[in-house]
Amino acid sequence: MKKDNLKHRDINWLYFNERVLLEAKSIDTPLLERLKFLAIFSSNLDEYFKVRVSQLRQIKHLDKKFRKKLMFKANSTLQQILKTINEQQIEFGNVIKATLSELEEHNIYVRNTSNFTNEQKQFLASLFDDSIKEFCSVHKENLELTDGALYLAVTHSDHKYSIVAIPTENQDRFIALPGDGHQFCYLDDAIRLNIQKLLPNKDIDACYSIKISRDAELYLEDDYSDIELVEKIYNSLDKRLSGQATRLLYDETMPSWLIDALKTDFNLGSVDLSPGGKYHNLSDFFSFPIPEGTEHLQYQVKPALPHPELSYAENIFESISTKDQLVHFPYQDFKVVEEFLTTAATDPQVNAIKMTIYRIAKSSSLADAILTALDNNKQVTLFVEAQARFDEANNIKWGRIFEEKGAKVIFSIPQVKVHSKIAMVYRTEEDKVKRYAYIGTGNFNAKTSKIYCDHGLFTANKKITKDLGQVFQVLERKIIVPKLKRLMVSPFTTRITFLNLIQNEINAAREGRKAAITAKMNSLEDSDMIKALYRAVNAGVDVRLIVRGFCCYLTANEDPKEGMKDNIYITSIIDRYLEHGRIYLFENGGDELMYIGSADWMTRNLDRRIEVLTPILDPDIFDELKHILTLQLNDNQKARVLDLENSNEKVAQAPGQEDIRSQYAIYDYLKNKLDENR
Repeated sequence: MKKDNLKHRDINWLYFNERVLLEAKSIDTPLLERLKFLAIFSSNLDEYFKVRVSQLRQIKHLDKKFRKKLMFKANSTLQQILKTINEQQIEFGNVIKATLSELEEHNIYVRNTSNFTNEQKQFLASLFDDSIKEFCSVHKENLELTDGALYLAVTHSDHKYSIVAIPTENQDRFIALPGDGHQFCYLDDAIRLNIQKLLPNKDIDACYSIKISRDAELYLEDDYSDIELVEKIYNSLDKRLSGQATRLLYDETMPSWLIDALKTDFNLGSVDLSPGGKYHNLSDFFSFPIPEGTEHLQYQVKPALPHPELSYAENIFESISTKDQLVHFPYQDFKVVEEFLTTAATDPQVNAIKMTIYRIAKSSSLADAILTALDNNKQVTLFVEAQARFDEANNIKWGRIFEEKGAKVIFSIPQVKVHSKIAMVYRTEEDKVKRYAYIGTGNFNAKTSKIYCDHGLFTANKKITKDLGQVFQVLERKIIVPKLKRLMVSPFTTRITFLNLIQNEINAAREGRKAAITAKMNSLEDSDMIKALYRAVNAGVDVRLIVRGFCCYLTANEDPKEGMKDNIYITSIIDRYLEHGRIYLFENGGDELMYIGSADWMTRNLDRRIEVLTPILDPDIFDELKHILTLQLNDNQKARVLDLENSNEKVAQAPGQEDIRSQYAIYDYLKNKLDENR
């Protein structure tokens, strides 16, 4: 495939983050919820610098022959990225300013050093002396700043500077102030106001916020399928630059002499300098205090619904044995998953439990259930992914705890991540061992289940559980290649099965029969899958995609300037919950096939991760999931079009068409079904 026939994933990701910012800007988003979208935008960008920009920076230092194999120019890509980010940062600042201004209309104020009252100044002086000062550290030049931490660069009259750390680990970022209405200030400004107490012998001019971003560890195996090339890249770098400062975010009002001094002292290049506002780490808006009486400025409360069957079951295994059960988060209560494992932990008929752990919460009922199962002498086998980015330490910690309690714990597999979300319970019934399986699109994590839209299938179907047993044997390294009949499992059968299903639709279209592909995923990046979609579109297959994040699909035409064909339409949904489910639907000559699971159409998910996707075999569940998917396809309130121009325009609502906000419509649909069944 020609290089220019795909969108660059790292550049396209920025337009995903722009969609987040658009939600922060939207008047349809409740005012206090806009702060959360600002926090998400800020948090996303921090991770992007740590990982994606980090990788580009390091690759540009490679030997030219290796860069040529990667098929893109890291330096020019990096320049384009930084240009786009700087433009977005300006808009980010404007949205923050407008949001805070609108909050004042509701008597919610974020004060600063320019408008504190005398009462507030006295309050902050006492607070600083009593509980802030002891945690503030003062440093001279050439300090090794911590990645992502907040600092004030304090200028002196002699054109020198000191660095003061803002102790956000010990203090809340926002401080409630005395005064009418609801008044707050940043911790930063409490320190600015009292900065002379920290530097009593200095003639202080001003304070400027700064933050350093450092390179994260390289994760090249996530992006390049040629393992030999990955090894060559690693070996070609004379010095791994992990931890090197890559970005200085600074107050744009900072004097030029201080910018030059920081640039020199932290060994930064011009492209590493990012002007910003007066405050950084605005991901802390997640913890902005919510004043009483402001419910009208927040999302309407939508409590998780009980599952119509599993939440009321006297015996969860009997319910699953009788009929497959499908759960939808956050619309339905994650407790059904916890109950599945909690019941297994105490059920005398259960012999063994096996499951994968990709991201486990720091404390959870699931962890308690596993520990209870071990106390009850159940055989527990856990596959803990030790390379889950940014969760490595927590996953390993829990793995060691389970191991010490007697579980068989397997940490990762060389060159392959275990990304699947699967569990199996082995239960003796009538002198035979029966298997009960759970296959999901999201992690076993109660906390994230409240904000991630995911689906999970409980089944005792022998064809599925037999296949899943094969997957667990691979994970236990008892077999190398699984024998599969129903499940798609990466890196073994997922790619070829998807390609065959797409080809079937192409054949049908060429024969004049109805042909359609509908897919929902987090990201679309794999060149072979996109090439197959191009062939399908050119053959006349109706292709409808929902892609939350980056989407590298460009155009099925040889000339990208020709535009999209009429039979391909791609949208993205950003709303109060994070869309995370993967659903794949094929017309299949009228006998539709549907799969759900953990894999996106990304090279890493198809070739270098253990992923599991299950067919939906139960007709009632099939209809339920298809209805949910249809609601998302018809969203005309929060969906945006992914076009060639990266315009992020809202989906146009047809005249007379009812308002469809899919996340709310899904909740109402499941609630109505629950009411009908009770």
